[in-house]
Amino acid sequence: MTVKIGLVGTGTVGGGCIDILQKHKQDFQRHLGVDVELVRVCSRNPEQAAAHNVADIFTPDYRDIVNDPKIDIVVELIGGTTVARNVVLEALAAGKNVVTANKALMATHGQEVLDTAAAAGKEVAFEASVGGGIPIIDPLKHSLIANEIGTVMGIVNGTTNYMLTRMADNGMGYEDALKEAQANGFAEADPTADVEGFDAAAKIAILASIAFNSRVTLADVYTSGISQISPVDLEAARGMGYVVKLLAIAHRTPKGIDVRVHPTMIPATHQLATVNGVYNAIYVVGDAVGETMFFGAGAGSGPAASAVMGDVLEVARHVQQGVGPLVGCTCTDQLPILPVDELQMKYYIRFTVSDKLGVLAAMAGIFAQHNVSVHSVVQHSKKESTVDVVYVTHVAKESDIKAVIEEIAGLDDVLQGPPSLIRVEE
Repeated sequence: MTVKIGLVGTGTVGGGCIDILQKHKQDFQRHLGVDVELVRVCSRNPEQAAAHNVADIFTPDYRDIVNDPKIDIVVELIGGTTVARNVVLEALAAGKNVVTANKALMATHGQEVLDTAAAAGKEVAFEASVGGGIPIIDPLKHSLIANEIGTVMGIVNGTTNYMLTRMADNGMGYEDALKEAQANGFAEADPTADVEGFDAAAKIAILASIAFNSRVTLADVYTSGISQISPVDLEAARGMGYVVKLLAIAHRTPKGIDVRVHPTMIPATHQLATVNGVYNAIYVVGDAVGETMFFGAGAGSGPAASAVMGDVLEVARHVQQGVGPLVGCTCTDQLPILPVDELQMKYYIRFTVSDKLGVLAAMAGIFAQHNVSVHSVVQHSKKESTVDVVYVTHVAKESDIKAVIEEIAGLDDVLQGPPSLIRVEE
């Protein structure tokens, strides 16, 4: 039996999938016993299709794929939550299996997509939505299914990891690191989704949903980016034995799910501390398996296409064998999402203030008023008339830290602009 595939989207990842199919089709049949054929390709850019030698099966209308009775699997690689949502839902309703790399769609409309798939008795596979070429969704659904997962935590955005690595290792400022990332193709012209943490938030929403068997959406994830981080902060972290990473964090707690994305200080001895450049890594703790970590390239044509095609071949094998989805939606629990204001941990806070008598005393009084215990305070000269004042707290409550920052920001001698705030994950 030949399993027929329709592909929607011929950009970086879509083009990579076409290349893999053309290069390894015979290998798939010989090694896996899976005969797959790309029979239809849709894109807004016909020239991309021509560049990959599939102009003869090109269509500008995705409905030609969705409504083709011969097609068994629809691969959606256009991204976003508007047209892509229509492609996925219409494909499932038409009796097609779906493979997607769309993190935004699965993080916002995952319940709808998986419910539609269940109603149709079809399969949705989305390994490439998190971690590029790193296998993580399939291990959570299969290899680690015997565990109660307590923690999923990772570096899941290559852009910000590259920037923080350059800032830490070479003393580059935020703007220079961003420009270099854009020049090297690691950051988009509009980098907001990456540097403000939204890309990572979508990914941790997906991972937390699977790991904890409870629906977590993008809107549930507290998100803070790296735009206020400077080399001063990274050097201070190094001096304290820490490394700063933009971490996507999800913990199962007795009270519910703690899920968030923010710059985080982690001990330099932690496995994630040595993951640099554009690489990603996802750290998982299970009650039986203990600590595990999945590491690899998090983006790019090859890694992402590898994950997509892995899903395609697995789904194709199910089609050939006549079996339904082996693991559908696992979000059978309804665990509460913990408010970030209830978070309790250590904090690093850096203010820029006027170099005057009495300023430190006023700031210390505000910490005391809000019951925030300070572990250390260090003053760094910045300019002739200003200094950076760095506080590291003992374990404190997020809401109290926010109150401290708001009140200190109102002091006359504290320069305007948000301070640098980094949470410390032991």
